[in-house]
Amino acid sequence: MKSRLVRAVLLILLVLFVGGAGLAGWLALAPGATDFIAGEPPIPLASYGGAPPTGMPRELAGASLVQKGEYLALAADCKACHTVPGGTAFAGGRAFTLPFGTLYTPNITPDKATGIGAWSDADFLRAVHRGIGRDGQRLYPAFPYGSYALLTDDDVLAIKAYLFSLAPVHREARPNTFAFPFNQRWTMAFWSAMFVPGSRFEPVARQSAQWNRGAYLVEAAAHCGECHTPRNIAFAMDTRRKFAGGQAEGWNAYNITADPDTGIGAWTADQLAGYLSSPHGSAAGIASGPMAEAVELSLSRLAPSDIQAMVAYLRTVSAIRDATLPKAAGPASESAQAGAPDHPIGKRIFEGACASCHAWNGAGALVTQATLTGKRAVNDPSAMNVVKVVLAGSTDAGSDRPAMPGFAGSLSDAEVAEVANYVTERFGAAPSRVTGRDVEKLRAD
Repeated sequence: MKSRLVRAVLLILLVLFVGGAGLAGWLALAPGATDFIAGEPPIPLASYGGAPPTGMPRELAGASLVQKGEYLALAADCKACHTVPGGTAFAGGRAFTLPFGTLYTPNITPDKATGIGAWSDADFLRAVHRGIGRDGQRLYPAFPYGSYALLTDDDVLAIKAYLFSLAPVHREARPNTFAFPFNQRWTMAFWSAMFVPGSRFEPVARQSAQWNRGAYLVEAAAHCGECHTPRNIAFAMDTRRKFAGGQAEGWNAYNITADPDTGIGAWTADQLAGYLSSPHGSAAGIASGPMAEAVELSLSRLAPSDIQAMVAYLRTVSAIRDATLPKAAGPASESAQAGAPDHPIGKRIFEGACASCHAWNGAGALVTQATLTGKRAVNDPSAMNVVKVVLAGSTDAGSDRPAMPGFAGSLSDAEVAEVANYVTERFGAAPSRVTGRDVEKLRAD
């Protein structure tokens, strides 16, 4: 009896080991950046015969090393993460609240005591490509080195040259508040071994120079997949569902595959270019939350040829339907009495604070940016982004003038929930069922 029990325990352990190894292998063998282009394996960059997809766009071909680094730092959106809102650029300290604690970004100015001023080229390359700090400490992948690993050495060192040209700022890093076991940085060695590419970007020979430039920007510098790709059980990008939608800072980062109903497949090239390059968006939509920040601080400052390259690449990404999202609804009624009868409080708030800009039919009373019909957030049954916009509002890029005021200080959690549910039912394809408790959690984020 005892021997049978021992054999059973050993069998269970064997099954767990084999199953765990199989799962680890399955996760680690996920598709690479451009593997969705079937039958066209990438080639080493040195073997590529076309215009180099890395470095600078043609508009800035004569830029100095520091100018090159400044542009690439814009493309990589370094300032957004390494700057406290209203604080000194690149001095760090911005807080990112994660499910297992809060992470504070480090100072990357050239201060030798608290920044990166004592870092060598090798130190900087190792951090950006492998997620290992100067002192050998493993970095958390909130710093997207899984994507930055694709950046060439020359481009990474150009960014370093730009950062070293800035005035040093003495600012100590705030300690992270991760709980065990997430505070064990050494475990990131295993994560990196599974999910960080071991080589730089590789172009696809049969694709155009524009497409390869777009691939380099989207996959490496702009690291779009870090927000727009779902995460697997190990919190790495699930590239089998590439760009099918993820989350960023409490916001839904929607599907950007070629699916026409839940992605961007129905967008024209001009609409997508307008959305990426202008803080005011395009006829297809206007960015909010972290995406609005990315547009304002990064994408809107890129050369037109780079925006066109990103568009060309994104429009080829394999379509994946997001089963959680319905096809967007059409125009709503112009009558104030129509739609969403179950939310009288939400209707009252909308009538008093929203209708004058958005109109009862959702078409926008004054400007197209106020259009609600057809917008993904309004057709998202979770209403997460609707709640976030109601709470925080939105601001015109480059100014303090609110494009839409926030109502965090004037509406209770229950009232925000009511207006969110009213908006999704009146203008969307599937009504939301947000509660005051849901809003409380989102407000805390």
